[in-house]
Amino acid sequence: MNTEIITVSQNDTDLNEKLACAAACIKRGGLVVFPTETVYGLGGNALRADAAERIYKAKGRPSDNPLIIHIANARDAAKYCHTNELFDRLAEIFWPGPLTMIAKKRDCIPAAVTGGMDTVAVRLPSDPIARTLIALSDVPIAAPSANLSGHPSPTTKAHVINDLSGRVDMIIAGEDARIGVESTVIKVDENDVTVLRPGGVTYEDLCAIVGREHVKIDRVVTEKIEEGVAPLSPGMKYRHYAPIAPVHLLSGTEEAITAFLRRAAREDDAAFLVYDEDAHLLPPLRTKTLGRKNAPNEQAHKLFDCLRAFDEMKGISHIYARLPEKAGIGLAVYNRLAKAAGFTVIDVESGEVGELK
Repeated sequence: MNTEIITVSQNDTDLNEKLACAAACIKRGGLVVFPTETVYGLGGNALRADAAERIYKAKGRPSDNPLIIHIANARDAAKYCHTNELFDRLAEIFWPGPLTMIAKKRDCIPAAVTGGMDTVAVRLPSDPIARTLIALSDVPIAAPSANLSGHPSPTTKAHVINDLSGRVDMIIAGEDARIGVESTVIKVDENDVTVLRPGGVTYEDLCAIVGREHVKIDRVVTEKIEEGVAPLSPGMKYRHYAPIAPVHLLSGTEEAITAFLRRAAREDDAAFLVYDEDAHLLPPLRTKTLGRKNAPNEQAHKLFDCLRAFDEMKGISHIYARLPEKAGIGLAVYNRLAKAAGFTVIDVESGEVGELK
């Protein structure tokens, strides 16, 4: 497939004209990669089952892994799912933005889009390129992250061109993603929300609106999902975000982790994903830094770019990675790294390998 690449900027005065052909492509069932504030998305017409099937094929993604549909206006949500008072309240506060809400789908959304589930995940992105594309398409756009399935999600145009050129009809090459991790996904019930995937809208943000007693973090966020469980949310079931070399998470006291890193620095085939403060301990050519230890927004923004960079390193057989704090957007970084490592962790004091709990 010949992939057309369109270079755009959020500030283009002729943005509508530049995106008109991409919108027409979406409407007729084609595939278009586009930027959002979270990561780049691989978009298709959410009202067409064949478009969803093309998305799964392009990514190499299992078809039971549900897709998120993206809309251009909050009022459009009720066309595609059964909203309630809490859904509408959260939409008013957090949309446009990095929040995806799951509710019962309407019949116009094909089962192929939802992985066979009777629910659908809906989001209104804040990125102006994404919103313009959706509005011009005049249909909701089903879009997972625009990477090959299992690979780290794409946050730059270079990432998507590398992964999907030749697999999709068009790539809209815009700015780097501002946030750097995918949207928060919640299931909305009558008065309660369940966090299924953490992201830019944090657990603490939701508690401030709904009340802590009405917000639950599903254990799939921090634990490995059991075999046979149907995924309600994108990214729940399968190994995600992983570079080629296996990722080993480190658990222990600061002193013990520092001592471990000093020893591991002598391993010629080891690479490292650490905080800025750790960099002086390690070989620079085999080390990527997430940002400062107390700056989770930096860590989220840099995470996927760092994970992808390891695939460019020669002679690397494994990667040691810091496990961040689970507060704020740090929970999203924790979740993505846990998935990249298959939820396994090394206790640096005992040397034992176990499963995250």
